[in-house]
Amino acid sequence: MLSKAQISLIKSLQHKKFRTQHRLFVVEGIKSVAEFIHSAYKVQQIFSTAEAHTKLDKIPQNIKCEIVSDTAFSKLSSLKNPQGTLALVELPAPTGHLDSANLKGRHSIVLDDVQDPGNLGTIIRTAEWFGIDTIICSTNTVDVFNPKVVQATMGSLARVSVHYMDIEAFIQTIDIPVFAALLDGQSIYATDFGKEGLIIMGNEGNGIRKSLLKKVDHKVTIPRIGQAESLNVAVATTLFCSELARQKFLV
Repeated sequence: MLSKAQISLIKSLQHKKFRTQHRLFVVEGIKSVAEFIHSAYKVQQIFSTAEAHTKLDKIPQNIKCEIVSDTAFSKLSSLKNPQGTLALVELPAPTGHLDSANLKGRHSIVLDDVQDPGNLGTIIRTAEWFGIDTIICSTNTVDVFNPKVVQATMGSLARVSVHYMDIEAFIQTIDIPVFAALLDGQSIYATDFGKEGLIIMGNEGNGIRKSLLKKVDHKVTIPRIGQAESLNVAVATTLFCSELARQKFLV
């Protein structure tokens, strides 16, 4: 039976303050929990309804599992339509130093103050689809372990490395090309992205900060044909990832 303390703990993890305090975050959904079970992350405990538990892959013996009623599970879930499975996962240790050597020979995404959890989660999922395994976030970008972000990644967070840092200072230290997604610039379809580089995507309302633009090598735009004012940042990132993949595999 779930205790009040367990319910209180899980509910508190909706907030970054308590995720940091307890060094835990929540993963919901059968597929997402299964992805984290078989990843480098350490799953501390799983709560499942009896029906959902039968749908999980074989769970390692070192992970504690607790079967709860549908009513009890509804007290834990933050979803409108709970899937009956929730895991408490330990926050990873701080990532090591990231420099040009780590980023050579590949493209990585840089996010400048992206605020919407759904956007960040979608970007992580999209990045994995197109084979990009590193995302660099400004310190004001939404927390990657926010439950809404984790949910939107659909398990991709288990395999994509996300780093938080002062991106302006970081870009000054690297020696690979820096591309920026802007409303004005060279067409994405006429831009040679080469074999490596950083792709900067801006904040939903303000775009990329002006001070950061001074450090950009190539300004790139997605050509506008209709009258829409702008593109959603997750959609724009998808188009950039797709073009990177097209150029990589172009014969």
